[in-house]
Amino acid sequence: MTTLADILRGIERGVFPAPDLGVTLVPAPSPRETCVVALTGHIVIAADVDPAWVAERVPAGDLSAPTNPPFLSALEEFTGRRVNAIDAMLLAPALNDPADRVAATTGVTELTNHDHPRVERAWRYRDDVRVYGDEYGGLVLTGRGLAGRLECAIEVPEESRGKGHGRRLASAARALVPPDAHIWAQVTPGNAASFRTFLAAGYKPVGSEALLVK
Repeated sequence: MTTLADILRGIERGVFPAPDLGVTLVPAPSPRETCVVALTGHIVIAADVDPAWVAERVPAGDLSAPTNPPFLSALEEFTGRRVNAIDAMLLAPALNDPADRVAATTGVTELTNHDHPRVERAWRYRDDVRVYGDEYGGLVLTGRGLAGRLECAIEVPEESRGKGHGRRLASAARALVPPDAHIWAQVTPGNAASFRTFLAAGYKPVGSEALLVK
């Protein structure tokens, strides 16, 4: 049986579901996770629902329906969850050149004090969270999120924004994971500054996701 983890690992290798205007239904990856993933010409619904339930609500070939309010509201009601956000999914390979990894993490150190709202939020949605800080008060977090993928998030203090620190932290995330890995970032499309930051750090948009949380 195909799982969401299989699909995400395939995307990391550059292998996407066929753009056939189809919908793939897979089990929810864990009790914590239910989602709708939109890719080019294909939708993946990771939820413990019956295929007939989906077919009743998603007309054949209609790729907008699964990410629109009527379907998402029905999925919320059925699962007892709520849509946290609809985010763009961005993906980048880890930096594997030792010199690049050293350059990207210069001035970045791991923190043991996790008393920060961004860190507390990360622990709600990820496992194995690690937190790093820089001299400007910025944070970069890594952890295992949706279907076990490696994810990152960054935080730049307001007084340090607009100076390239966010791009540097996003690049650091690529050096803080194993050299043969990939790292994902989820960004609200309306947050243009954050979107530009990750693009500048070498991340590529691969789709969008609506994550349903408790």
